[in-house]
Amino acid sequence: MTSFTPEMVVGALRARGWTLGVAESLTGGAVCAALVAVPGASAVLLGGVVAYATPVKHSLLGVDAELLATQGPVHPEVARQMAEGVRHAVAVDGRSADVGISTTGIAGPQSSDGQPVGTVHLGVVTPEGTRTEAFVFDGDRAAVRAQSVAMLVRMLAEAVGEYEPTAEG
Repeated sequence: MTSFTPEMVVGALRARGWTLGVAESLTGGAVCAALVAVPGASAVLLGGVVAYATPVKHSLLGVDAELLATQGPVHPEVARQMAEGVRHAVAVDGRSADVGISTTGIAGPQSSDGQPVGTVHLGVVTPEGTRTEAFVFDGDRAAVRAQSVAMLVRMLAEAVGEYEPTAEG
């Protein structure tokens, strides 16, 4: 299995001249923490929003209120809209971030909406495209959150060309 790290994605973002915004729900800032642990992350990471409460996904990130009301916060389109919205939420001098990434899901220990604990939707929006992925991770709350962070780093690595998936993973 190919290794992928926050250092790789920070370096790749820097090489492309791209900036990044991070929108998190179930991970509660863990994605930003992983990225800011990398020396030099300030060259690419503009900021992050922890939109834990559903209304904050709408008010700060611009996620469609009707979507939230009808589908709930754990949905692939919510992840996409969060990733898009954070690009604008962290704008500097009127310039949005080039890349937005997001996490939304149910870390447990219980589900409030009937979806299985471990259901996670991740989003990545770049100038080259948009991608969301759905997962059902195993484990306790900490394990679900850790797997979410690791998979989002992998998706970001793929999006910036630092990681090519293979048959082995």
